[in-house]
Amino acid sequence: MPAVRPNAAVRATRALQQSSTTSTVRSFSATSRAPASHGPPQYDPPTGWLFGVKPGEKYQKEGWETPFFYGFCGSIVLAAIAYGFKPDTSIQTWALEEARRRLEAEGILEDPEKK
Repeated sequence: MPAVRPNAAVRATRALQQSSTTSTVRSFSATSRAPASHGPPQYDPPTGWLFGVKPGEKYQKEGWETPFFYGFCGSIVLAAIAYGFKPDTSIQTWALEEARRRLEAEGILEDPEKK
């Protein structure tokens, strides 16, 4: 029995010849790609000036900038205050309190509230 079957070798060479003559692009999608119909890209072309403001001109704020600034900074301040008053829920604190309660119940440690 031959190592390579003749039909398989012929099919393989034909496939190589066909793939080298026609270059096909296979996409990951089964559907063809439809061209976008939204028009040309809508962006401001670069002007070379920092933030688009020429030297000597005064920057004019947009309407969303002031509420965004105060809302963002205000939320950061409120989060910092809330974090300061957050209860301690660590396992170390719980274990220390539990050990103190058990030692007080056994009479090994004095109850600090009895004084």
